Amino acid sequence: MKRIRRHIVWALFALAALFPGEQASAQHTLGFTAGYGMSTGRFQPQQEMRALWGKYGGGLSWRYYGKQRIVGGFGIDLEFLQTGFSFAMNASQVEDKKDYLYYTRHINTIMMPIVWQPHFYMIHNHVRVYLEAAATFSYNLSSTYENEQARERGAADWRGDYPFKTPRDNRWGYGLAGGGGIALLIDRIELNFRVRYYFGYADILRNRNRYADGALDGSENPFPQTLFRSPLDNLMISVGVNFRFNKEGFETWKPRPKRSKNREVFKYGL
Repeated sequence: MKRIRRHIVWALFALAALFPGEQASAQHTLGFTAGYGMSTGRFQPQQEMRALWGKYGGGLSWRYYGKQRIVGGFGIDLEFLQTGFSFAMNASQVEDKKDYLYYTRHINTIMMPIVWQPHFYMIHNHVRVYLEAAATFSYNLSSTYENEQARERGAADWRGDYPFKTPRDNRWGYGLAGGGGIALLIDRIELNFRVRYYFGYADILRNRNRYADGALDGSENPFPQTLFRSPLDNLMISVGVNFRFNKEGFETWKPRPKRSKNREVFKYGL
């Protein structure tokens, strides 16, 4: 973890060094966000999945905003994010969905999105509407599991801590994210309301290893067949507060004044 934090700090310094000191410091913001949402998986071969609502997230957010109207800002977030997946183990054995028995994983993740944020201003520069596009990098800290089929059989280990094993599990992940939001600008404070979707590309389970037909949680294999893809997605609805460091408040894009041409009017008499 010390190595991860050191790389993040160096990345922040490298991005800050790209801009002249006076201009950059006048456009920096730092804040925090907290959010609520859901997580799910995209497995191949396809499984009968359900969304896991009740996931939480939050963290720090750094932004640099230029004066350009469309280019907007960019920055880095450092977030704690709850992810996971849940699928029906007995979907092929029952007809009614209420009889499904699910295998569920809850995963605690550190996420680092690198964000581009095009935007425009409204209401005399007091409201900022923005879109987001991000590349994300993540590390899975810990995980728990619940096996409803094992619970029905009375197994004592139907739930518990999930043991990560390097040949079987991926702790590192990457992906893309996109979304948008609206911000209220009050002096040097920015109140953000944001929706963001995280689209994973890395598999949570390695697709070819010696555990392909073995147990995931130490007791039994819940999958009816070997998985070849297992990326995870998240939807997060967040609120945040950012503080801008320049004393003058927010510097925003202003249109160039239109040039007026003086025209002489001649009146001709008869």
